[in-house]
Amino acid sequence: MKRERLSLVQLVPNLVTILGMCAGLSAIRFTIDERFELAAALIIFAAVMDGFDGLLARKLNATSSFGAELDSFSDFVSFGVAPGILVFGYALDGPSAGFGWVFVLVFAVCACLRLARFNISRVTPEGASLRHFVGVPAPAGALLGLLPVFLGLSGLVDPTRVPLLVALYLGAVGLLMVSRLPTPSLKSVRIARENAIWVLIAMSAFVGLMILRPWVTLIVTDLAYLAALGWLALRQYRAGGTG
Repeated sequence: MKRERLSLVQLVPNLVTILGMCAGLSAIRFTIDERFELAAALIIFAAVMDGFDGLLARKLNATSSFGAELDSFSDFVSFGVAPGILVFGYALDGPSAGFGWVFVLVFAVCACLRLARFNISRVTPEGASLRHFVGVPAPAGALLGLLPVFLGLSGLVDPTRVPLLVALYLGAVGLLMVSRLPTPSLKSVRIARENAIWVLIAMSAFVGLMILRPWVTLIVTDLAYLAALGWLALRQYRAGGTG
């Protein structure tokens, strides 16, 4: 019986997925060592890798059920477990640690449920045609959940002074992930060809700001995303009230 052989190129998307998962696992390790900046940077790196693996799989015609499941497990580690542990180690590991840990668990479970729901929608014809996500995607939820850490690392706010507020915020982000709120998908965004240059310029400016003032840039990004979610929620509420 002739064994099927795979091209090394077809393994590249899975290698990128594993690289992201290793970054998430390493973030947990560096949180334990109290190297919080490096831990946060690794989770951000994992989010970037998560955007690349699916794109590479489609471009290289290397999509597979195995890759999809591997990606889901990697996302749970990097965006469900690692952010919760980082927030706990940075801002909640104090007198109210027990209360804070409850909301870390809520965040992680919500991320797991969000990924499970996404997996189901991905394999159905209805899910394949969706032009938006239902609930906040796990990578975006991870970056939103890390907002207290970004605030602390930037020196603007000390989240360790308000651990109960941080815990409640983390739980709220978890609920956003399992909500039915429609959130935009970059795959559905279309821009006019003449405006493409402005997108490229804006991206270069964003990269420059990330190099110069990464934590402040991430704070502004999180706040802008939260504002967009609030606007979408208000629009959905008005549409429901007038329907």
